[in-house]
Amino acid sequence: MIRTEKVTIPNQNLAIDAYLASPETPGKFPAIIVIQEIFGVNAHIREVTDRLANQGFVAIAPAIFQRLAPGFEAGYTPEEVIIGRTYKNQTKASELLSDIQATINYLYSLPQVQQGGVGAMGFCFGGHVVYLTATLAEIKATASFYGAGITNSCPGEKEPTITKTKDIKGTIYAFFGLEDASIPVAEINEIEAELTKHKIKHEIFRYSGADHGFFCDRRGSYNQKAGTDAWHKVLQLFTDSIK
Repeated sequence: MIRTEKVTIPNQNLAIDAYLASPETPGKFPAIIVIQEIFGVNAHIREVTDRLANQGFVAIAPAIFQRLAPGFEAGYTPEEVIIGRTYKNQTKASELLSDIQATINYLYSLPQVQQGGVGAMGFCFGGHVVYLTATLAEIKATASFYGAGITNSCPGEKEPTITKTKDIKGTIYAFFGLEDASIPVAEINEIEAELTKHKIKHEIFRYSGADHGFFCDRRGSYNQKAGTDAWHKVLQLFTDSIK
């Protein structure tokens, strides 16, 4: 059994809405931060957070659009994609890093969270964001799902996120669908080469027949085989790295 609640993460003058899921059993547990797609902390993100709690983690999903659109939550229609992308394009790496660091600090303030490092898991834009936040000292393990733009952009900055690869502290797993038009194979290979170059502990997983959003069972692009395999790999990553 798990306990779920809406909480608020303080970050200076900002109050970040978040969804928290924890095991109900007494004790201390490792923590995972779940970073949303462009659709906010919606039902899918809450379900992923719950799934992690059911596996013995304290999981939290902060609203990374809090500064732009408090309470924003959307589905997957073309109109909602446009709105989500509009917010995504207004984010800044410095603010995202600050908000995730505040989330780490909040987790460490909870009595049920063990100290010594946390994990991060992100999808779509969140997959890009977790590649960026993997540079934070307390992030020991990162699962990045179909994060587009890592090789050629960084929120609010001139240099792309891939240039920060050398600063990644822990282990990173990255998951890509080979039918994903938003992430060409050449970009996947570039990410892998950069991780290898800087001797970052990593695994890159490429799924034939899988498209963007393959992990989300609420999207038409859901691929059960790829999603199930990736989930097992994520659990192994977090178990080996922070549990």
